[in-house]
Amino acid sequence: MYYKLNTLWKELSLDLIFTLFLQNIMVYVTRKVHFNGAHKLFNPNWTEEQNDEVFGKCANKNWHGHNFDLYVTVKGVPNPDTGFVMDLKKLKVILEDKVVSKLDHKNFNLDVDFLKDVMPSIENIVIKIWEQIEHELPQGANLHCIKLYETENQFVEYYG
Repeated sequence: MYYKLNTLWKELSLDLIFTLFLQNIMVYVTRKVHFNGAHKLFNPNWTEEQNDEVFGKCANKNWHGHNFDLYVTVKGVPNPDTGFVMDLKKLKVILEDKVVSKLDHKNFNLDVDFLKDVMPSIENIVIKIWEQIEHELPQGANLHCIKLYETENQFVEYYG
């Protein structure tokens, strides 16, 4: 048995060995973008007191804002011609077009089409961002994780 496997292994081309080896490898690449935005967490079905109790300062009638950092991680096998899972310049363009241009310096409750009728918590925002970009990636690159920082101490991760 050992002899047969050893002989077979020697007969395989280096390209095939490399391909078989890469099929078991998953590489994760991440792109970071930044945007600023305002929102209010407020349930219209509750009293002002209930909203204040649950959401605190986030229920401020005059809104409040954050400086958001978004980390988008894509996974896949590096392309043998480029060495890339995905060209990160192309990921930057997707994120600018589908996310940053729609959220930066906007009121999430009023100005963002994909957040219409959605409570704009960071949990819901990250889910909606995923929906905006998941079908924009090239073949072979798969969305793995989105991490959204609302403050340096508070963030969410979403794995679809």
